[in-house]
Amino acid sequence: MKMVQFIAGATCPSCGAKDTIAINAENNLIYCVKCDYTEARPTEIKNKNLLMNLLAATIVGAVLVNIVSGEGIKKNASFRQKSKEAFEYCKTNKMDTSFCIMADMSVHSGKKRMVVWDFKGDTIQRLMLVSHGSAGMKGLAWSTVDKPVFSNIPNSHSSSLGKYRIGNRGWSNWGIHVNYKIHGLESTNNKAFNRVVVLHSWSIVSDDEVYPEASPYSWGCPAVSDNEMKYLDSLLKTKKDVMLWIYI
Repeated sequence: MKMVQFIAGATCPSCGAKDTIAINAENNLIYCVKCDYTEARPTEIKNKNLLMNLLAATIVGAVLVNIVSGEGIKKNASFRQKSKEAFEYCKTNKMDTSFCIMADMSVHSGKKRMVVWDFKGDTIQRLMLVSHGSAGMKGLAWSTVDKPVFSNIPNSHSSSLGKYRIGNRGWSNWGIHVNYKIHGLESTNNKAFNRVVVLHSWSIVSDDEVYPEASPYSWGCPAVSDNEMKYLDSLLKTKKDVMLWIYI
């Protein structure tokens, strides 16, 4: 994953959006995550507004946010492409096209790696921690914090990659006692419903990042914190056929 730095308060000189300017530390490219504006990071910046924000970001570390791995799914080019692909999939398959939920399981579990993506606003609504399965069953290796073992095998305690349709709301023994059935739409996850893999909360999942510590392992379910589940529930209980996409 590439490292980028977001510049608090910077305004894009092309589209005028605020807080969308980032610097890719690998190639010193300055770009806007809202539009297609890019420029090489200059040694002398003529744009005074951008210069002032760069200086402020350098001097005050609190306003310069390092975006690494899990946080990097917020704005990086790979995620932008994923979000476009998600929208096209939802449109083609007559699923909800107002928002989707995406989780990049290549990211350390102690970092926020699940995104609620607003298709209409083309922006992030929410970013949160999410657990992955422990695996270690049915002859599988055990998952680690940054290398989950995926499987579609029943009783494998593994998470499954792929796109899902979020279904009915139900009762959960965990967290806030709400879950959502998820229906796997690909060969890699089409047994999820029968495996009773659901989206639910778990009281020991944190609201905040815990890196380098790990989020707790589940038995295959994507589990979020109680507060994040309350937020997701407020969205999902008024919608049908929202897509959840778990990928690496």
